[in-house]
Amino acid sequence: MPTLEDLRAEHPEIRSDFTIDQHWERYTPGEHGVWRTLFERQSKVLPGRACSEFLDGLKRLELVPDQIPDFERASDKLEKITGWRTVAVPSLVPDDIFFDHLANKRFPVGQFIRRADQLDYIEEPDVFHDFFGHVPMLAHPVFADYMQAYGKGGQRALTEFGMLKNLARLYWYTVEFGLIENGEGLRIYGSGIVSSRAESIYSVESPSPNRIYFDLERVMRTDYRIDDFQESYFVIRSFDDLFAATYQDFAPLYARLRSGGTYKPGDVLSTDRVQTRGTHTYVGGSHAA
Repeated sequence: MPTLEDLRAEHPEIRSDFTIDQHWERYTPGEHGVWRTLFERQSKVLPGRACSEFLDGLKRLELVPDQIPDFERASDKLEKITGWRTVAVPSLVPDDIFFDHLANKRFPVGQFIRRADQLDYIEEPDVFHDFFGHVPMLAHPVFADYMQAYGKGGQRALTEFGMLKNLARLYWYTVEFGLIENGEGLRIYGSGIVSSRAESIYSVESPSPNRIYFDLERVMRTDYRIDDFQESYFVIRSFDDLFAATYQDFAPLYARLRSGGTYKPGDVLSTDRVQTRGTHTYVGGSHAA
C-alpha cells in the first residue's frame, strides 16, 4: 500500500488522513461515460435482486447515470439523513485511517474511475464501487450505525487485540458480499455484489454457491477469496439482527477465536443453516458440493 509520501508526488494536497480534494471538474467526458455505462447496466439487473434499502438509498441521494457524483453535494444530502459524509481518497488507505474515518461517520471513496476496458474487474476500488456500491446503504440508519460501530471495533481490534484478520472477514461477508432474506425474498446489500453485473445475478440465482445463515463466530472464522465469485455468502434476516449480533464487546469472542478452526471459503459445517430457494435446511459435511 502506498505511503503518504508516495502519494504526495501525484497529489500534493493530500492530508494526513489520506483525503484529497475530489476535483470533480477534472473528470473527462470519457470518465463520466464509464460511470454512465456501469450505472445503466446495474440499473437493469438490480431491480428484484438488490434490497429495497439499497434502491431507496439511490433515490434519496439522487444519484444519476449522467455523471460521477459530486461528493460534497451528495454528502450534504447524506448528512441530513444519517449524519455521514463521503471523503475523497486517491487509493486504499491504511487500516487505522480507514477505521478512524468510519468511527467518525466518514466513508472514504476512491476519487478515480476505472478505464473503459476494466468494466468487469478492477483490483483497487474506484468511485463506482465505493460510491454506487457503498454509499446508498449509508442512507439506511441501522446500517449506517453498523458501519460506525465497525469502525470503532476496528480501532480496538487493531490496537488492543491484534485480531484484524478476523474482523476483516466480518466486513467482507457483510458490507462487501452480504445477502439478506426478508419479506422480499433473497436480496443483495453488499457493495461488491451490487456494483458487479455478473455477481449480482450469480449471488442470488446460481445454484453453485453456499448461502449460509449468518452466525458471527462462523463468519469470523471463514476465509474468503478475492480472485473469483464467492463460494459462500452469509445471509442475514434483517439489518436490526445484524446490528444486534455485532454491537457487543468482542473481547470474549476474540478469546475464543484464538483457538479452534479456520474454515475454507467453500466449507459447509454440520451446524450450518443453509438457504435453499427461500427456505433453509441443516446440511452436514465439510465442503460444498
